[in-house]
Amino acid sequence: MPSPTVAGQPAFVVHEHHASRLHYDVRLEIKGALVSWAVPKGPSMNPADKRLAVMVDDHPIEYFGFEGIIPEGSYGAGPVVVWDHGTFETVEEDDPVAQLKKGRFAFVLKGKKLKGRFALARFARGGDKNWLLMKTKDAHADPKWALKSDLTPQRLKKLAVTVPPCETS
Repeated sequence: MPSPTVAGQPAFVVHEHHASRLHYDVRLEIKGALVSWAVPKGPSMNPADKRLAVMVDDHPIEYFGFEGIIPEGSYGAGPVVVWDHGTFETVEEDDPVAQLKKGRFAFVLKGKKLKGRFALARFARGGDKNWLLMKTKDAHADPKWALKSDLTPQRLKKLAVTVPPCETS
């Protein structure tokens, strides 16, 4: 897995996380950390899909390429694999921290699976943790797109011999 920052552009990673409930962790490299959202239904390339994205604790940059099985009894126990990764750029002039404080963050993903413009919008009610992740209409939008798991039996077997670096989700 490449280092998070590539050619001066911040990185993103999406972890497929088979914890007590399957979800996808969308992580954006901002100010030296991976700012993270748990997305229960996973990201989508279909602009009609509005996905709940629950903001979780930031993760250290070292977590970017993590794949492994978080042991039973630990928070987030279960297999974790990198589902997608790449770089992103912001759309607005404000820096990402300012956009997040305002409750709306627009960005362009340059990943292997996720491409084009996306937006995160914080719910008006319901606290600071609940956001929506949305794909905007652009040349990469795909109304027929379907989310597919990357956790095959072969990959799960390979993960069984790895040890996770930390106990976060």
